[in-house]
Amino acid sequence: MFGYVRPCKEELKVKDYEQFRAVYCGLCKALGRSANQLTRLGLNYDFTFLALLLMALDEEEPRLAKESCLANPFRKKAVFATNKHLEYAADMTNIFTYLKLVDDWQDERSIKALLAIPVYYFPVRIGRKRYEDKYNHYRELLQELAALESSQDKLLDKSADLFARIMTIIFTPDYINNEREKRILQYLGYNLGRWIYVLDAYSDLEEDLQNSNYNPLLLQYEYRKEEGLENFKERIWESVEFNLTYTLSNLARAYELLELYRYKEILDNIIYVGLYRVMRNKLEGSGRKDERSVQNTGTE
Repeated sequence: MFGYVRPCKEELKVKDYEQFRAVYCGLCKALGRSANQLTRLGLNYDFTFLALLLMALDEEEPRLAKESCLANPFRKKAVFATNKHLEYAADMTNIFTYLKLVDDWQDERSIKALLAIPVYYFPVRIGRKRYEDKYNHYRELLQELAALESSQDKLLDKSADLFARIMTIIFTPDYINNEREKRILQYLGYNLGRWIYVLDAYSDLEEDLQNSNYNPLLLQYEYRKEEGLENFKERIWESVEFNLTYTLSNLARAYELLELYRYKEILDNIIYVGLYRVMRNKLEGSGRKDERSVQNTGTE
C-alpha cells in the first residue's frame, strides 16, 4: 500500500519491537502461502498494522514460533504462526495490490503494473471466493475513484472519502460479530484511509505536477505555474496540516474505545507517535517542524 502506518522504533522497547517484527514476518509468510512466493512483494507496514490490531482484539493468545525465512535461511527468528488475522490481512493485501495494479494499468498504461498483475491474479481468484461482497464493493469504489480522477474533480473531500470507504471495508473482517467493535473499526479504518489519501496527495505534489497526474490538492487550491511549487506548498501548508491532524485525532478517539488484550504499547506507539512522525516528515519540506504527539493536539 503506502507504508505510512509504522511504529517509531526508537520509542519502542526492544521486546515490543520484536513482537511487531514477528507480526510483520508472520504476514510475510502468510502471503507466501496464499499462492506463490512473489506475493510477498506486497508486504507492507499498513497491512501489518491491520493484522496486529486484529490480533490485539482477539481473546485467544496467538502462537509465537521460531522459524527461518528466505531472506535469512540460516538464522531462525520469532514469527507468529498462521492465524485467521494474518490470513485475512494477507488476502486483503493481495486484493488491494491486484486491484491497484489493474487501476494503474488502465489509467496510466503502467508497464510495471501490467507485469506485476499475473503475480496476484490467482491469489485474488482464490480470495474472491471468500470475500465476494468485499471484493465487488472494493472494486466499485476504486472505479468511482478512477472516474472522479478522470473528471479532474477539484474537491479533496470527495476523493478522500472514496478511499476512506475502501479502508472501512478492509478493517472490518466478516468474522467480527461484535457490532460495537465493528462500528469502531469502521470509523478507525475510515479516518486512517482519509489520512493516508491526503498525506499521499501532498507527498506526490512534485511528481504529479511533473507528470500531469491528477492531484486534488493542486486542483482544489488552484496551483498556478508562476507561483512555483514551494510557494504553493507554503500557501496550503496550514490547511493540509489541520486536515491531517484533525483526522488523526478522530482515529485516535476511535482507537481508545477498543478493548485490547495485548500489544497496547506497540499500538499506542503507532497511533500516537508513529503516524504523527510520518506526517511531520512528509510535511517538513515546507520548512516547518514540530515534534508534538497526536495526544497533545486535540482537534486543533
